[in-house]
Amino acid sequence: MKSSYECVVIGGGPAGMAAAVAAKRNGIKDILIIEREKVLGGILNQCIHNGFGVHHFKEELTGPEYSSRMIDLVRAENIESLLDCMVLSVDTKDRTVHAISPEHGYLQIKAKAIVLAMGCRERTRGAIRIYGSRPSGVFTAGTAQRLMNIDGYMPGKKVVILGSGDIGLVMARRLTLEGAKVEMVVELMPYSNGLPRNTVECLYDYNIPLLLSHTVVQIHGKERVTGVTIAKVDENGRPIKETERFVDCDTLLLSVGLIPENEISRGAGVQLDPMTQGAIVGESYQTNVEGIFSCGNVLHVHDVVDFVTEESSVCGEGVARYIAKNLQNEITHKLTPGEGIRSIVPQTINLNNLNEKVKLYMRVKEISEKRAVVASIGDQIIAKKRDIKFLPAQTVTLELKKKDLLTAAGNEVVISVQ
Repeated sequence: MKSSYECVVIGGGPAGMAAAVAAKRNGIKDILIIEREKVLGGILNQCIHNGFGVHHFKEELTGPEYSSRMIDLVRAENIESLLDCMVLSVDTKDRTVHAISPEHGYLQIKAKAIVLAMGCRERTRGAIRIYGSRPSGVFTAGTAQRLMNIDGYMPGKKVVILGSGDIGLVMARRLTLEGAKVEMVVELMPYSNGLPRNTVECLYDYNIPLLLSHTVVQIHGKERVTGVTIAKVDENGRPIKETERFVDCDTLLLSVGLIPENEISRGAGVQLDPMTQGAIVGESYQTNVEGIFSCGNVLHVHDVVDFVTEESSVCGEGVARYIAKNLQNEITHKLTPGEGIRSIVPQTINLNNLNEKVKLYMRVKEISEKRAVVASIGDQIIAKKRDIKFLPAQTVTLELKKKDLLTAAGNEVVISVQ
């Protein structure tokens, strides 16, 4: 085990692997991936349903198949990995990664560049403050997915799911296929928070009710969940007392959002975007801390793993350019969310680092009938994408060309829905 590398990647999921492969293909010879699980692959290993890889591999794969392909690329590039190892912190003075491993003990590993690719964790019951007792039978959807698909345990037989995120929708189908009765999926918002494909294939195709503008207001049970009280909510998301009703169940799954795991990022002094809850990055995915890069779900929550791979590959190229001292830090353009846009990644651009174009990943605030996303500098439109169906659950992408940014007068690019 060496004590220094050119590049250390924290996280061995699809983001970390894609960044490492891209860095290696762009000339970085000495790379280490640190992963806290016993195998590479990240969350994909428990996502046994299909729907992955359509954009990147041009065929439909399951999660384990997608991760297997990425692992094969890592091995083909002879990239070293350290498994079952937890990173504790990053010292930015000399870019030292502090980690601990059952096999190697306490480790201090120096790097010329560090890639943060730690992924997300799920929002829990405590985060949404549901009233009631604390019986067994309350799980986050991802925990239930791991119990079923990795460990082989059924979390329950009669299930209510709160939240219509993609993991919750997929678990509604998975539980049904394994013989459980999914009573309903309850969603606070007036629209589904999952991909339309998952709403249709996982709920409608199995006659599972989706109750929009509803929430769980109380959990019942002493030793085990015996039921929940649900209620309709008003336009401000507040439960309407008169609409409360009891639903008999033995399990409650929570699919109420993901939070980027940025504890290490905060400790390293990385500046975070309050909208994405991930790092503020430039076009090469370098953070405000020199030599530290961020990509994947730790940067912003993605809806499609192919976008994770695409984005992380650009990050890996940026790492290679940084180590070759061919990456400039100055900001020439700032990206600002305009009407209808909730968040944009990356948030800044240095034109000197662009070859031809930069791809933006955005989320909208709400469902909109408007059909175009527009990038403008002052009164000049520099990019426009038409015929888009705007859904908060789906990523909107837009490419900005270097030549258009050069010819426009100004350095603030406003992205808006029109």
